[in-house]
Amino acid sequence: MQTEHISFTPVDNERLASLCGPLDENLKQIEVGLDVSIVRRGESFRVKGEQARRAIELLTRCYLQAEKRALDIDDIQLGLVEARQNTGTDSEDEAPVLHTRRGELRGRTLRQSRYITAIREHDITFGIGPAGTGKTYLAVACAVDAMERDQIKRIVLVRPAVEAGEKLGFLPGDLAQKVDPYLRPLYDALHDLMGFDRVIRLLEKNLIEIAPLAYMRGRTLNNAFIILDEAQNTTPEQMKMFLTRIGFGSRAVITGDVTQIDLARNQKSGLVEVENILGTVRGIHFHHFTSEDVVRHPLVQKIVDAYEAWENEKS
Repeated sequence: MQTEHISFTPVDNERLASLCGPLDENLKQIEVGLDVSIVRRGESFRVKGEQARRAIELLTRCYLQAEKRALDIDDIQLGLVEARQNTGTDSEDEAPVLHTRRGELRGRTLRQSRYITAIREHDITFGIGPAGTGKTYLAVACAVDAMERDQIKRIVLVRPAVEAGEKLGFLPGDLAQKVDPYLRPLYDALHDLMGFDRVIRLLEKNLIEIAPLAYMRGRTLNNAFIILDEAQNTTPEQMKMFLTRIGFGSRAVITGDVTQIDLARNQKSGLVEVENILGTVRGIHFHHFTSEDVVRHPLVQKIVDAYEAWENEKS
């Protein structure tokens, strides 16, 4: 087991407090995220664990960052994502940049950066991987960026309306109220990337459309950026129906996690078999994420890895 030491001098108590967080919460996040133990005495830190060197590098980076502004828990968790990368991310000059309300947006991991590049270079892109890897958020960001650049005229966001075996008829309210909870994550991403007021205006003008998958049948969408989210919950017939809605000047992104399929046991997932059918078709790209790309609480990566190991043992 490795042991690393670092001491931040001259002593700056304000920066040290920002680095450690309230009740050393930031240090606890680093311990969990990198499987290390951290002992602090004043400005000196001792780190034990297989990833002690990465932890020291993260502490140093965060300490330098704390000179400009106070750190929050998001800074630590995003730093953990970058620290866990085996290959590192693209340099800032190479990483594609998306222009949204949040300013310049880049991928946090190498695979995220390549995902953005794939979306820009292909008419149809599949983003497949575990929860928290940015599949949907980055796809929506690419759609917003394309609209800002006047490359498309409309954004169409689609989701299967029935998940986890639930039937819409048992939910309270009219059809719009029944469907709305399933589409809420897409609204949240749009509000974050475009601002609430602008999203409302574009929805009223029908330049942004958010709809359940069933509403796509019989339509052809031209000059649009179309995103199908939670695609693991589509049947093969629904997947074919969706893919054939794409018209001239349109781009489509299909996202999903094949380990979280909520269809009935006797139903096949359209996302599972589509790569076998379309994997060699030019103009279509399949992009796979792993647990290393999870941009959430550091425990999420460990949860994903534990479930994957358990599934492998069963099979």
